[in-house]
Amino acid sequence: MSCSSKFVYSKDYATYRFSDDHPFNQMRVELTYDLLKESGALKDEDIVSPRYATEEELALFHSREYIEAVKKASVGDLSEEEGFEFGIGTEDTPMFKGMHEASSLIVGSTLSAIDEVMQGRTDHSLNLGGGLHHGFERRASGFCIYNDGAVGIKYLQKKYNQRVMYVDTDAHHGDGVQWAFYGDPDICTFSIHETGRYLFPGTGYVNERGLKEGYGYAFNLPIDAFTEDESFLDVYESAFRKIAAYFKPDIIVSQNGADAHFYDPLTHLCSTMKIYERIPALTHELAHEHCGGKWVALGGGGYDIWRVVPRAWAQLWKVMKDQAPFEGELPATWLEKWEPEAPFSLPHTWHDPDGSYKKIPRKPEITEKNAKTLKAAMQFINNQIHYN
Repeated sequence: MSCSSKFVYSKDYATYRFSDDHPFNQMRVELTYDLLKESGALKDEDIVSPRYATEEELALFHSREYIEAVKKASVGDLSEEEGFEFGIGTEDTPMFKGMHEASSLIVGSTLSAIDEVMQGRTDHSLNLGGGLHHGFERRASGFCIYNDGAVGIKYLQKKYNQRVMYVDTDAHHGDGVQWAFYGDPDICTFSIHETGRYLFPGTGYVNERGLKEGYGYAFNLPIDAFTEDESFLDVYESAFRKIAAYFKPDIIVSQNGADAHFYDPLTHLCSTMKIYERIPALTHELAHEHCGGKWVALGGGGYDIWRVVPRAWAQLWKVMKDQAPFEGELPATWLEKWEPEAPFSLPHTWHDPDGSYKKIPRKPEITEKNAKTLKAAMQFINNQIHYN
């Protein structure tokens, strides 16, 4: 496939920072950027400087009242009681100085990525600073203040009249985006994630299928804790192919959380670097099959910012450039630069060696559970195809 890609990036992503000990740390974008630079895979001509989203653009999804509350929190004028109403000032999403501006940049970066594709300057675009999928219309949630994915999809509808397929491979359910379009038949959401029995936000079950006109356009694959590569990829690929063929999108927007890895401290899945090659490779293939190549990719979760996220997101970029995945050793220059700052030894290879984590004794049971979940989802898809 002949295609071009753009990399939306700003050092100012680092201003989206709750505290020094908060698990959400945008330093992971800088680490990825530097890894790609040191690997020779990211050129200056690939990079697009983003803009800030306007308040009018934020209001495509978020309520004016909520935006005003974020602005007040940004300058220290929002009380704890007021903040509680909007999910601001919680342990997960504390207030910080400049939070409106930092969050507006994240949204503006996603809009910049969309414009690059929709105005014909590139086939694919990547905003690793984005993918903040838990934000709601009038409430912050799960480290997410403004929901750049939801705003971006509204923007695609209003400005470009697009039917959008949103695919979310974060270990946490993409709840904010799903509920934003739960009644909209022109937006299809598909999320594969660790089951909500164990993990925030506790949603994303197979029976969450949309509402009224949007019924049949929300799809979820809640996989069991300790799921490994083979089962993850089997259910993901089977469902994604079927859903994309059913919905026939104009463009794919993907959220590429890197928190399904066995090193991630906030989740319970046991994937390795293998899935972070195949996940984007399938999106790439289906974007060309159904959308003329139109694909906007976002970042997302990922809380081992040293050992996991840079390698996973670097492979995403290689796929978007239609190049072979990285193999072998990581660049020595990158390791020499960052290892002194890392809290533990960094991996020296792109892939995880066999035996990197303890054997999962429940593997057959987990695989069987995931297969049953897939069967239920596929049965619903088949019913929808027949009905339509």
